[in-house]
Amino acid sequence: MGTPERPVSRSSSGGTAMDPANMGTKGSGGVCGVCGGRTYLIERQGDRAHARICDCSVECKVCGGRGHVLVEQEATFSKKVGSRKYEVLAPCSCTLRIRRVARYNQVGLPGVVAHSSFDNYIPAKTQQDRARNAAMHFAHHYDKAGGNKGLVLSGPVGTGKTHLLAATLAHLVLEVGVEARYVEISLLYATIRRGFQEGKSGGEIIGPLSEVEVLAIDELGKGRGSQFEMETLDELIARRYNAHRTTLFATNYSLEPERKAARAVSGYHSTEDAKNALREAELLRERVGERIYSRLCEMCTFVELPKDTPDHRRTRHELEPRGHHASAKMRANR
Repeated sequence: MGTPERPVSRSSSGGTAMDPANMGTKGSGGVCGVCGGRTYLIERQGDRAHARICDCSVECKVCGGRGHVLVEQEATFSKKVGSRKYEVLAPCSCTLRIRRVARYNQVGLPGVVAHSSFDNYIPAKTQQDRARNAAMHFAHHYDKAGGNKGLVLSGPVGTGKTHLLAATLAHLVLEVGVEARYVEISLLYATIRRGFQEGKSGGEIIGPLSEVEVLAIDELGKGRGSQFEMETLDELIARRYNAHRTTLFATNYSLEPERKAARAVSGYHSTEDAKNALREAELLRERVGERIYSRLCEMCTFVELPKDTPDHRRTRHELEPRGHHASAKMRANR
């Protein structure tokens, strides 16, 4: 379950083919110090995360650049003859790797999360470990045969939800060979609106998203809640729900089914404080409606981070020396 294709093969010259997991070894036998043996790199290219084959694996030592190898198989053609072994041509691991890198570059992940992985996700609270473990379990136990329940990651801004989505999709696409897409919901709405001006229908734009094997929807619940937005979201989720396709979500809104009674706090509070408190009290159920929320309950496992989970971006900003911000601003103004 959830393992990449690894043909036990022999090259056409008679040698044993290397396993894809070992393709990142150097001629001296050591693991490549650049890719760490993964055979590929993920980098930021403009506003997108971009994968490429590591230099250590550009030239394939298994197939010699042919792109295929002879794979030994065994089958029984008749009871009288019994089991027989035979060889067939199969794609080399380098061909699979090229396909997966190309697939990753179609996912659409933001460049800011190009280096996001499960290893460099640093939890500030023990509850964040639960979110990472849930995402890791999903990624490492994904079954390409189907029947995979998705995830809804909920928590305050800056708590690593998009980081975990990016790490999950990278593993699924590059290690398992899954076709996936990422979309930030408000940007999807904007894309559809632009499409209207070009004579396209909303269905034309969300069609590919409804058919992809795994879809990650970020910022669920964000928007003005207009009829257009609600109908678009409902159609997309309905299509995926009806087709039993796996969907991952991240949201800033609480997953609680009911609002908890607000506790009065004494002292002066600004209008902005009041707005933030009201926003934090909003539920995803209220933002997306009963129909969508009900389907999410069936499609996904809910994982919610505490409201007091610190914003890692803000924390990092506050820990930086003041002079660093001033010099950064000067560089930006040059």
